[in-house]
Amino acid sequence: MTRLLIIGSLEAELGHAARIAMSRGARLRQADGVTSGLAMARTEGFDLILCDVLHDVGWMVSSLEAERISCPVVACGRNADAASAVRAIQAGAKEFLPLPPDADLIAAMLQAATGEPDAPVHRDPAMAAVLRRAKGVARAEASVLITGESGTGKEVLARYIHQHSRRAQGAFVALNCAALPEALLESELFGHEKGAFSGAVAARRGKFEQADGGTLLLDEIGEMDPRLQAKILRALQEREIDRLGGAGPVKVDVRILAATNRDLAAEVAAGRFREDLFFRLNVVALRIPALRDRPDDILPIAEHFAQRYAEANGLPHRRFAPAARAALLTHPWSGNVRELENTVHRAVLLAEGDEIGPEAVELHTPLPRAAAAAGAGAGAGAGAGAGAGAANEPAAPVRAIGVAALVGRKMEEVERDLIIETLTHCLGNRTRAAEILGISIRTLRNKLHEYRAAGAPVPVAPGQMPVAPLPYAMG
Repeated sequence: MTRLLIIGSLEAELGHAARIAMSRGARLRQADGVTSGLAMARTEGFDLILCDVLHDVGWMVSSLEAERISCPVVACGRNADAASAVRAIQAGAKEFLPLPPDADLIAAMLQAATGEPDAPVHRDPAMAAVLRRAKGVARAEASVLITGESGTGKEVLARYIHQHSRRAQGAFVALNCAALPEALLESELFGHEKGAFSGAVAARRGKFEQADGGTLLLDEIGEMDPRLQAKILRALQEREIDRLGGAGPVKVDVRILAATNRDLAAEVAAGRFREDLFFRLNVVALRIPALRDRPDDILPIAEHFAQRYAEANGLPHRRFAPAARAALLTHPWSGNVRELENTVHRAVLLAEGDEIGPEAVELHTPLPRAAAAAGAGAGAGAGAGAGAGAANEPAAPVRAIGVAALVGRKMEEVERDLIIETLTHCLGNRTRAAEILGISIRTLRNKLHEYRAAGAPVPVAPGQMPVAPLPYAMG
């Protein structure tokens, strides 16, 4: 269920947009202005904010960023008000929604905001078995540990479990534990009171409270600091949390799902992960096979993405030519479904004619280090058997790079170009880019912040918000 905040009067066309959103399952809240809207965002948490261009969209965006509240803001107004649309986009709005609203466009925006797929696309018996088990345990309250290589679709499976649980009408809240420094992660999880630390200008509910009555996914939990692991354990055992600077515990009713591409048992043995937390999370274990271990899923997933990105970009839906299908089936897919999605998106944009031919399917040979990491990830996420096939394959030769062309350039310039080019190759997917570069996602995030501040263009992942280009949208 999408948590939607509308800033502006619900009379006339904006009210029509609200009714469409509610009919599509959105849980709606309304604020008369940006100040009251920001106060609600601090305490309630939203997946999407629609802000009338009559209000200060730029102030809303900058205030959310200053308080580290991650929520896309979409400006909305009449089609004829092109100047306001441009100003809103330049001020940081993700997109512009023309009024009167289009029902299909609002539905697409709601789906993109929460990332909720209709259902996991699958045909292979291995994945079908995983989904049967997931559906079987969905209605229980037990914690579930989801493992698998990066890009296999662990968050998709977590949403599937939530949608089939008794908490389906509650919120699904996901937090990537590797994406934030420890100090910020604690605040994101448990919330804080006003003045709890420098920059805490107002009280704010954390992810546990936002997920009250629903489901909280702790993604990449293997990256969490042991001190925070102890607090997570207490929250699971006592069903209460302590806000930073709070006067007392706050009761929460949350089901925990955890995901990781690491071997948590090995992390416990190495002293990097608490054993008691591991057993608390590992009540039910679900392992998602690598894409290479479920080949019957490759083409159905590719067709699914081909249709999605054709619609998103206003292009005709094309089938894959036989040679293109053969290329997809023989590729090792070290990046799993995420890599397949990026490849298909690129192919949809490059294809000419009535079919997607092999010339549009650009497949990249992974570097030996990345291939080795993928094999290690299979062992970590799924046991020794999952990555055995890839680990035994000889590494493909890597195209030599003209080092002479780099002579005379500064190291920081070369590093910047490498990072941005890698991110471009990954279509803005930071997790995948960090894996290829061999750096942490935190380091990548900090580098990109520096580049953006210096005015360098930084690619963003496509399809996040919205899935389709809208009128007057800029950059």
